[in-house]
Amino acid sequence: MIVYTVGTFDLLHVGHLALLKHCKSLGDVLAVGVASDEVVNMYKPNVPVVPLEQRVEMLEALSCVDIVRPYHALEYVSGCKAVGADIFVIGEDWGSNPHNLDINAYLKDAGKEVAQVCYNPRTSSTKIKQMVLAQSQVRTQSH
Repeated sequence: MIVYTVGTFDLLHVGHLALLKHCKSLGDVLAVGVASDEVVNMYKPNVPVVPLEQRVEMLEALSCVDIVRPYHALEYVSGCKAVGADIFVIGEDWGSNPHNLDINAYLKDAGKEVAQVCYNPRTSSTKIKQMVLAQSQVRTQSH
């Protein structure tokens, strides 16, 4: 079974690791799609801090990840087809945007599975960025 999930994976943290380990437990091969900066700009207000090539390299270094595939368009069908995904793992914030509806239809027609996961509330890349900015402002004000 090939499991496929997608994300930005900026500032790799324990929440990412928990997600990836969970995904790996669902099958034999874990393929990870990594959003390019252009794709992230389409749905998030903040651009990744870590360049795409470095995000890919960090994911490739993880023992639970077998395939890393950058994607440059906001659609998931081609990624599922490219890796031969049996299970597509999505986050709890999955919505009804066209790219989400397209992959749902493809997976249903192909007899594939969608697994939805809850995010780890302990941390996120956004929270890490906010902490760094807050600490930076405190240091600047105290000097």
